[in-house]
Formats: sequence, C-alpha cells, structure tokens
Amino acid sequence: MPAITVSDTSVLPRIAAPALAAVPRPVVQRTEAPSGFEGEGFPVRRAFAGVDLRRLDPFIHMDQMGEVEYAPGEPKGTPWHPHRGFETVTYIMDGVFDHQDSQGGGGTITNGDTQWMTAGSGLLHIEAPPEWLVTQGGLFHGIQLWVNLPRHQKLVTPRYQDLRASSVALGTSSDGGTLVRVIAGDVAGLEGPGSTHTPMALVHATLAPTAALDLPWPAEFNALVYVLSGEGTVGPDRTPVGTGNLVVLGAGDVVSVGASRGQESRLPGLDVLVLGGRPIREPVAWAGPFVMNTREEVLQAFEDFEGGRMGRVPAVHGAPTTLQEG
Repeated sequence: MPAITVSDTSVLPRIAAPALAAVPRPVVQRTEAPSGFEGEGFPVRRAFAGVDLRRLDPFIHMDQMGEVEYAPGEPKGTPWHPHRGFETVTYIMDGVFDHQDSQGGGGTITNGDTQWMTAGSGLLHIEAPPEWLVTQGGLFHGIQLWVNLPRHQKLVTPRYQDLRASSVALGTSSDGGTLVRVIAGDVAGLEGPGSTHTPMALVHATLAPTAALDLPWPAEFNALVYVLSGEGTVGPDRTPVGTGNLVVLGAGDVVSVGASRGQESRLPGLDVLVLGGRPIREPVAWAGPFVMNTREEVLQAFEDFEGGRMGRVPAVHGAPTTLQEG
C-alpha cells in the first residue's frame, strides 16, 4: 500500500500520550462491510452499510474500492453521472484514477493523492482508470467518502481540491509504531491540506504489529474507525476488528487503536481510516446521486439533471458519453 510512507517514523512529530483525565471513546457498534460492485463493475465494500445515518452525520456513504489486482483489460470506472448537495472525497492508495467534469475540470490522482469534489449546486463527472492502465492492468485500491453539506451550502458553486500525497500532514504515535497521515482537519496539531465546508477530520493510519495509537479527537465530533486491512483492536475494551469492519465510537476525547502481533504475511500491519465531524443534524433526503434536505429538493435535482441544468457531457475525443443517474 504505497499511499505516502516514510522509512523511519522517528523523524516525524510524535503525538503525545493522552492526559490522565482524557476519556477514551467506547465502541457502540461494530459492523462488517458487505461486498458489491459500482459503476462499470469494479468491486467495492459498502463501509457504512447497517449504520444509522444519525451515527454517521455529517457523512453519508463510503466505499472501499478494491483492493484488487486487475489483469490486462479488466480495470473499470464509472460512467458520466450527476451529483448535487454534498462532497465526494476520493483517496487513492494504489493505482491511478482520472476524473473529468462537465465544467471543464479534471485531473489524475495516484498513490496517496485525494480528489475532493464539492458538487454543491450540481455537475456531471466521470471517474475511470487511464487507458494505459486498462491495457496493462495493475493494483487498484482507494476509498470514496460522501460528506454532507448543511442546508445553507447545498447549492454552493462546485469546486475541486487536488490534494497531492506530498501535502498530507505526517506524524507518529507516542510509541513510534504508527504512521499517521492527516488528509483533512487538525488532529493532535497535525493539519491536513483538505479545506472542508463541514468541520471534520480524515486520517489514514498504518500500525506496525503490536503498535498502539491513541489519537486525540475533538469532543464535538463523532468518530468512526474503518479497517482497510489487517487485524487489531479498537476502544478501551479492545474490541477485535479486521478487514472490512467499521466501528462507531461513543463520546470521549481519544480514539484508541491497537495492531495485533500476528498479521497476514502480505500486510505490513493494520491499516485504518479514522474519520469524524461535527454533526449537521438536519433532515436528509437522499436518492441516488443527490443528497438534499427534502423530497421536493431531490425531485427538483432530478428535474434539473434531466433538463441539462447540471451541465452537458463535453465532446472529448474517445471519452464515453453515456449518462448514469445513480
């Protein structure tokens, strides 16, 4: 898992051990992500399946894409489709993804890069592996997270943030056994490059076998831990977790994660995402690619999409032009 890494974590800032008065966040729910397919048929795990939206707030949805080793001709993406009312955060750990939108934006993200798209008032976009990757195949692994927008920002002007791996804030645990990558938010004095409408934090941590991570976490944020790969524990009661598990945590000041001594031979340790944000606490009306506050607003979004008011698929040589609603 390339993402971004360092050979010697001792050169990184250390996250101080929690104060004696700090309250570790307890586990209130543990789920296992079911597998499915997205877009043109690439495999995903539905990370938030089975969890009440009120516990996820301000998040809506998250897919773990891969980890998959494609043979030549197998890599797949998603066709053109619309979004309105939220943000998509695509973080690529292995492989390459191209993206393009109906407003002329686009780019390429690869190992450790993040494409943060604020859909806002609405646009069309497409995500797909580049032609050379389709031809030769290769490893692909990433996540896509949907972050809700509050009512007063649902219709903001769409924008992109291309966050390069080199801009991610890096640190290590107090025992030096964990590489902490902060993509968004301010965590233990490490500030990620992502600019967020909704106050939140997104962290990718890799724990060596037996390493422990005690991550200070804002009390006003919710807290979720998703296991990308490996085996370990979460919370003060050391709830066991493995690949594809999501853990919802209760109130407190610290998120605690530990890596098991024994890991799969192909894995260096335990890889987790830690994420959370300030709950918006507004009604959610969600249908396919639109996340609004009311049913009427969702119906309006479909009407605007069908009427071409979210843009048109650009005439780009060789690009597919099939639209997908969901």
